Amino acid sequence: MYICRRKSYNTVMNRSILLLLMVFVISSCGDRKEQRSKSPTRVKTQVVSHGVDGSGQTYVGIVEEREATAVSFTGMGVVKRVYVSEGQEVRQGQLLAEMDDTQARNVLSGAEASMTHANDALQRYGMLHDSGSLTEAQWVEIQSKVAQAAAQLEVAKKNLADCRLTAPVGGVIGRKLVGAGETAMPSQAVVSILDISSVKVKVSVPETEIRDINTATPSLIQVDAVGESYQGGRIEKGVQADALTHTYDIRINVANSGRKLLPGMVASVRFMDDKGGDAAKCLIPVTSVQRKADGTLFVWTVAKDSTAHRTEVTIGATHGNSVSLESGLDAGQRIVVEGYQKLSEGTMVVF
Repeated sequence: MYICRRKSYNTVMNRSILLLLMVFVISSCGDRKEQRSKSPTRVKTQVVSHGVDGSGQTYVGIVEEREATAVSFTGMGVVKRVYVSEGQEVRQGQLLAEMDDTQARNVLSGAEASMTHANDALQRYGMLHDSGSLTEAQWVEIQSKVAQAAAQLEVAKKNLADCRLTAPVGGVIGRKLVGAGETAMPSQAVVSILDISSVKVKVSVPETEIRDINTATPSLIQVDAVGESYQGGRIEKGVQADALTHTYDIRINVANSGRKLLPGMVASVRFMDDKGGDAAKCLIPVTSVQRKADGTLFVWTVAKDSTAHRTEVTIGATHGNSVSLESGLDAGQRIVVEGYQKLSEGTMVVF
């Protein structure tokens, strides 16, 4: 009887130990799942920028390069190789493409031979001229042939050099229009080089509103492709209207030090009323403003360590999809505009 009770006790102990092990394993798996759930949350952010608190018109604009340069060969020939690709940064003087130079080298060899022959004749006939055995007319003809040979040699050298296409300016390759094996025609663009160190935003303004815009009119430019806002600079006003739409093209200069703005991007442009208002106020998206249970307003801001925090704000008047900020944020702070539903205080984020 004692032996049976002993076996029953051992069985209970073994089951208890097994149960504890199972609880430990399940707990460990839960801890690992919890650790995995703490991976950074992906959100979309926007940097707060200064705007002007006033009623202004909003237009759709297109980003353009500051300047475009079409680069081409001066002569006709088969392109042997193109050394650059679209989007590549190039410096002034960098080799872009080469043309088959077989014919140019042959012409140069002939010009060098003619130059050698002319110099030899000049030396031989020079002695006759010095001794008076050569007329002045014959001497002038010899000198003319030397000058012609020299000119032909320079042309041949230039034609050979022109088989190598180099960048006249620095910038970014916009388009590659001719490839290896194709025949390039004189003045046919092989590549285009774009200067995007700064850009221009082109906007079409109705003739009834163009009078309200001058070269110093403040503007706020929102580019959704990069998720950032920019302060517009000097404005260039066109003087010729479109015959069908009766609109004038204006171009707003925008700094592009980070080269995030690329030609072709769509921009939302707001011209501000500079006849009053506080130009130090900031504009933020309406959808980024949240409300606490006690009624106070806040936005999610991203700290330098990529953690999200609730920041209380006071807002003013709305301007389309934006709202003016009275207090709480400074220009340059990064706020969350999408994905804030998944955030809690101190959440790590990526953007």
